[in-house]
Amino acid sequence: MSQAAEGSNADAHEALVEEFGMHVGRAMGWPPMAGRAAGLLMLSEKPMTLAELQGALDASKGSVSEMTRLLVTNGTVERYKEAGQRHFVFRWREDAWAGCLQHIVSSTAQLRELAEQAQVRGAGMTAVQQHRLGEMQEYYRFMVSHLESMLSEYTAARESRRTQP
Repeated sequence: MSQAAEGSNADAHEALVEEFGMHVGRAMGWPPMAGRAAGLLMLSEKPMTLAELQGALDASKGSVSEMTRLLVTNGTVERYKEAGQRHFVFRWREDAWAGCLQHIVSSTAQLRELAEQAQVRGAGMTAVQQHRLGEMQEYYRFMVSHLESMLSEYTAARESRRTQP
C-alpha cells in the first residue's frame, strides 16, 4: 500500500474513532471517551492492552480503565488474559451487538422488577399513584417482552448469516 493510501486509511480510522466518541457515546449515554474506546476496539484487528489503549486514546490509565469497564459491562468488549501473558487485553466481542442488546434486556428487566415491587408496596397509596405505578409495571413488562423477542430474532438471524456459505 502506498504512503498516501496508508495515510488516508489512518485518517479515516481516526475520524471514525472520533465519530464513535461523539455519536455512539451520546446515543448509549456513555462519555465520549467510552465511545472512542469502543470505536478503537471495534476497528482494531488485534486485542489491545490497557497501555496500548491509553496511548491510542491519549488518555489517563484511570480513564481508560473506567471506560473499558463500562464497555465490558455493556456487553461490547471482553477482557481476558492471553495464554502465557501477564497483562489483560481487551477486544471487541464477536457478538458485541447481541451483547449490547442483552445488557439492555437485563437492565430493563431490573426496572420491571422494581416496578413490580413498587406496585405491591404502593397498594395503600392514592388511586393516581397506584395508576402511575401500574403504568410503569405495564410499560416495563411490554419492553422486556419485546426486547427479549428482538434479541432472539437478532441472534437467530446472525447465526443464520454465519452458517450460510
